[in-house]
Amino acid sequence: MNAHGLKYPIPFAKMSGTGNDFIVIDHREPFIAEADQSEFARIVCRRKFSVGADGLILIENSETADFRWQFYNGDGSRAEMCGNGARCAARFAFEKNIAPANMRFETTAGEIEAFVLSETGESVKIRLTSPEDLRLNIPMSIGNVEQKLHFINTGVPHTVVLVNDTGDVPVAEWGREIRFHETFQPAGTNANFAQVVSSDTLMVRTYERGVEGETMACGTGAVASALVVALLEQAVPPLTVITSGGEELTIHFSLTGEKNHRQLDPAKGIYLEGPAHLIYEGQLGIDGVQE
Repeated sequence: MNAHGLKYPIPFAKMSGTGNDFIVIDHREPFIAEADQSEFARIVCRRKFSVGADGLILIENSETADFRWQFYNGDGSRAEMCGNGARCAARFAFEKNIAPANMRFETTAGEIEAFVLSETGESVKIRLTSPEDLRLNIPMSIGNVEQKLHFINTGVPHTVVLVNDTGDVPVAEWGREIRFHETFQPAGTNANFAQVVSSDTLMVRTYERGVEGETMACGTGAVASALVVALLEQAVPPLTVITSGGEELTIHFSLTGEKNHRQLDPAKGIYLEGPAHLIYEGQLGIDGVQE
């Protein structure tokens, strides 16, 4: 990527959704060539050497919705969807008068509805696309321990492992093993470790592909964990998910069917509600886009 080919300084916002942090850029008048976006994301997401973040969000024009986004993980790979990032993108678009409080935007995973719930924009609720490829009780040896893994795609692929205490889980080791396991190739998977605290509360720690490590939170992972736990009849929606960073997400959905045959009710939808924090706004200089 030719850093000198860009026009500086580049305005951006640093945002955080329950500790999952993002660089958000208004890209409705494009200035980063599509072929360069992955490398741009990798460079500016480096901590200590540039802005630093878990991901980059480019807000672009859409012919069918209020806007569309391009989302890149911190390693420069594309992600189909990100729940925490979606809430941050919605607040950014609302505050910049790009979209109204109730909005729709395009992602690779499909169109997302978002609702800014407060005048300050700090609370945002999004409706996710319908989950796919549910697989429960997959036997697998992880860390030389026999486990039952549960898989569901909530916009991005997730596995969920139920544990007694999230504090005792070697997330980096087990998460990496699950993320690259042959069962989930070629796309790979995120790995979530969920502890049932009560009938309506979970604690979840997540290893995210693309970041290749544990993040402070993962919105689609929180949703995946809530759906799996409810389908296994260990909790009842709506569910509160306590993230690694200590903040809370609320997952709204409904189940249908008799006991032992519970299914998600697609007519009611799946909603993720939680904070979207604007940490600061700044201008990126050429030194932050060079290695």
